[in-house]
Amino acid sequence: MNSRRIILIILALLLTAVLVISAVIYSRLFRPSVFPKGEESTLYIPDRASYKQAMDTIEANLDIKSSRTLHWVAEKKKSPVLVKPGKYVISKPMSANDLINMLRGGRQMPVRITFNNIRTLNELAGKIGGQIEADSASIMEFFSNPANYSSDGFSRETVISVFIPDTYEFFWNTSAQKLYVRMLREYNRFWSRERIKKSGELGLTPREVSTLASIVDEEALKNDEKPRIAGVYLNRLRRGMPLQADPTIKFAINDFSVSRILYKHLETDSPYNTYKHAGLPPGPIACPSISGLEAVLNAEKHDYLYFAARPDFSGYHNFARTLSEHNKNARRYQSELNRRRIYR
Repeated sequence: MNSRRIILIILALLLTAVLVISAVIYSRLFRPSVFPKGEESTLYIPDRASYKQAMDTIEANLDIKSSRTLHWVAEKKKSPVLVKPGKYVISKPMSANDLINMLRGGRQMPVRITFNNIRTLNELAGKIGGQIEADSASIMEFFSNPANYSSDGFSRETVISVFIPDTYEFFWNTSAQKLYVRMLREYNRFWSRERIKKSGELGLTPREVSTLASIVDEEALKNDEKPRIAGVYLNRLRRGMPLQADPTIKFAINDFSVSRILYKHLETDSPYNTYKHAGLPPGPIACPSISGLEAVLNAEKHDYLYFAARPDFSGYHNFARTLSEHNKNARRYQSELNRRRIYR
């Protein structure tokens, strides 16, 4: 056998070895080797998690064919220093390479959060906390310190107006501060130049519009009546009359279950008691809805100063220009409450 043939045989053997090794490497790196447990598995990688903590989470929540291969790929791609926190949903088999690329790229599943009918920061924290990394306690801790948002023009009483009810997408690894920053961005987006102009024409700041809108939201069961109710309150503000808004009394006594405001409730000593104090209360009594905000900004122009719920319990109101006319409307509603034995 001549030397040339020997060289060709050696080269062929080397090529075969390279192909076999390449096939093995390809199989380990690029063929499915990571599987969800069940239909899908969710990985929660918290902020500041170490590489070991992240890998422990991965190995605890996924079926992995070769942990050694996964660690090797992670080391080669520098994942120990590049792993991104977040919520990752694995719903199909993946290769080790694809999984590490997902974690390095931070390609996490966003969390959709919807909130409405929220009256207090405590309720808000309870609704959002747990759906993101920040829990309700850390959210309340953030909002309990006005220094975190006072430079943006908000106080402890008015900061709830930042949260305009809707559906929003967040990444799971959202802190309390990131939550506020994101909602402030949405708030500023809502308050366009046109809306700020309308607010100024009413003689109100955007925060005052939010406060009045929260009252209108609580008073009106029907969206189509909100602009008329807003017009009543604006007329009262212009005349320096107390708003005498029952929802503010419920907020002051911290009991939203009452169906009937009694004289004892009206004696409550609170800056939110709009029977005792003229003008707007210190802040919103709930997260103001978009429909409530628009109702104030586009309030109906009329000369009504009073309104009382209709005795047919339709959710609509009877409006009046004079106190005597209003008292008649109110007595009809109160009589119906008595007839139905609604005393509180």
